Amino acid sequence: MVLITRKTVSEKLSAHLRHELSLGNLVDWAESAIMDGEFDPAYLPTIRDVVARIGVADVRAFGLTGKTASNSSPSLAIPHKSASSPGSSL
Repeated sequence: MVLITRKTVSEKLSAHLRHELSLGNLVDWAESAIMDGEFDPAYLPTIRDVVARIGVADVRAFGLTGKTASNSSPSLAIPHKSASSPGSSL
């Protein structure tokens, strides 16, 4: 079982924002993390909530935008650098 930490989630979001990880692959990772991963107990509610949100990002009503991803980073307490323009959808 893989331990999912704040850093793990931040790295996945950052890779997506840098266009190194497609939305489909990000969603697949999140779905696998929810099913098979073990979340860092010190930050369980935050990590679980962010990963769950990523897991439904491919559903239009729950879509992941640059703003959503940026808003998740402070929850993870790990800054990210975005290559996307402000307000653009991912």
